[in-house]
Amino acid sequence: MTAVEPEYDDRAIRFLAVLWGEGYLSPGGPGEVARVLAGLDLAGRKLLDLGCGVGGGALQIARTRGARVTGYDVEAPVIAAAKARAAAEAADVRFVLGRPGPLPFADAAFDVVFSKDALVHVADKEALFAEISRVLKPGGVFAASDWLIAHEGAPSPEMRAYIAAEGLSFGMASPARYARAMTAAGLVAVTTESRNGWYRAQARQELERLAGPLYAEAVSAVGEDYVQKNLKTWRAMQIVLDTGEHCPTHLRGWKPPEAA
Repeated sequence: MTAVEPEYDDRAIRFLAVLWGEGYLSPGGPGEVARVLAGLDLAGRKLLDLGCGVGGGALQIARTRGARVTGYDVEAPVIAAAKARAAAEAADVRFVLGRPGPLPFADAAFDVVFSKDALVHVADKEALFAEISRVLKPGGVFAASDWLIAHEGAPSPEMRAYIAAEGLSFGMASPARYARAMTAAGLVAVTTESRNGWYRAQARQELERLAGPLYAEAVSAVGEDYVQKNLKTWRAMQIVLDTGEHCPTHLRGWKPPEAA
């Protein structure tokens, strides 16, 4: 979320809709959103969808869990698409376009901060989680998934090749660094749960579908050159998923309640 020019432009939105479903810019669709939030009572709670993309997750949460949702992103094309989607559904969900850096929300504004595979674009995890903690109410919860690298230190040549193929501002960090940053920001009961096994199989299916039954639809949506580029990206990603170096992860932590 640090690029001046949009990384998720209209072409990217159309392509990912073919692959991951309308309204979603990351894998797993409604099922994975539900798993990230499993066990949480969201009815009537104020929820921030941080890096909301085109709004599918935010609208799903409002519709199925009864939360009062604000979606936030720094890319104009995705916020425009999210607002159009909300208007079409007559949904009471607010979408806010911002800028990289501090969040434009008051202290303790939300009961829940949710994010779906968007925090990877923020390199400074410590500043990120300080902001997340700031906007959470005491007793509030952070629940997210994100794309992590499995280890500390430099990425492998295969991981560097994958990141280069993506061509996105990936600030990947390890589960240990995420846990340290969350703890330093004051969150407690911090957990990190690897989803590598799930996405390793999922990504292989995505690659097979993109090269096969989805190919014509994707080419019609975005052109053959764009599809071919992404086939190369998915092949590079599969290598680091298979080694375990690329580890999509569920994250959760709580802001302690105020002392009595």
